[in-house]
Amino acid sequence: MLEELTNRVNKSVKGTVLEPGEMENVNPTERVISAAAGSYMLFKGITQLFRNPILGLQETALGGYLLYRGATGYCPLYNKLGKDTTDLPAIRITETFIVNSPREEVYRFWRNLENLPKFMKHLKSVTEIDQTYSHWKANVPGELVTIDWTAQITKEEENRYIGWQSIEGANVDNAGKVEFRDAISGVGTELNVEINYFPPAGAIGHSIAKLMNGVFENMVREDIKNFKHYVEGDEYKTYTSGSSINA
Repeated sequence: MLEELTNRVNKSVKGTVLEPGEMENVNPTERVISAAAGSYMLFKGITQLFRNPILGLQETALGGYLLYRGATGYCPLYNKLGKDTTDLPAIRITETFIVNSPREEVYRFWRNLENLPKFMKHLKSVTEIDQTYSHWKANVPGELVTIDWTAQITKEEENRYIGWQSIEGANVDNAGKVEFRDAISGVGTELNVEINYFPPAGAIGHSIAKLMNGVFENMVREDIKNFKHYVEGDEYKTYTSGSSINA
């Protein structure tokens, strides 16, 4: 119904000052509400024209504006204000915790990005291409879409900081960073972890956002927290023992 209404309105305003711009700036939920409210106000205004012409004209004008807004997905007022409700919210996760392991050792484990899927279950795999670039694959709830991307190390301070982000062309833009500090107590390492996922715009983006929000966000958060438990396990001890021998 909304698609049919969109086609009719776009055809009627084509070539006029009301023709919508190239970019939609009203999200799908607002469009449906605007179309419904506009239809009601337009009908109400028309029925008021003979009994109360001024009120009828006001309601008719408002109804037409809301109907146009809902059908085209374009709001002239939003455009003037620079507002765009189609922007999808990013998933931003930050966690700070302390692990009972030396800073240099913890840094070395994280710097080998292929280790991340060992405790981050939302990652299917990370393959290092070279010292700067790596290829990531994510496990998405429902497995309806495949999410993978190439990332690059954007900033690095040995034993103190690692920052990375996806390169241009990724189907889901994302970035992350980890800061490593000696714990105030003098025992262990304090980690400050931040991971951000930015779903793409458009219909596909909204579909991916629905998959990523909620369950996926909780999964990523739990994965970060899980590192503390992983460090205390046998697999990590085996890894660090092997690293010490190879060093």
